[in-house]
Amino acid sequence: MAIKKQFLKTKPVCKVTFTIEAKDAEKAFVCGNFNNWNQTEHELKKLKNGNFKTTIDLEKDNTFEFKYIIDNNWANEEQADSYKWNGLGSENSVLEV
Repeated sequence: MAIKKQFLKTKPVCKVTFTIEAKDAEKAFVCGNFNNWNQTEHELKKLKNGNFKTTIDLEKDNTFEFKYIIDNNWANEEQADSYKWNGLGSENSVLEV
């Protein structure tokens, strides 16, 4: 799993690219407080190499909590900036942009 951040000079936006390795998976999504935890809004596209990838524009100077859903299983980002207890028995990945 990986996160790439690209800060734009002309806008208060950071282009965040989410990439996950899940060669055996059929579908993957990323959801978090940036999309009100909508579990289907941000689907990652499956690449020929088996990875999944998507890019989302997020407002700079913010902190976001998120998780992946890979074939209906929740997963955290291994390279998250940090983790935060979610009160549901697990932690969420944290992204600072």
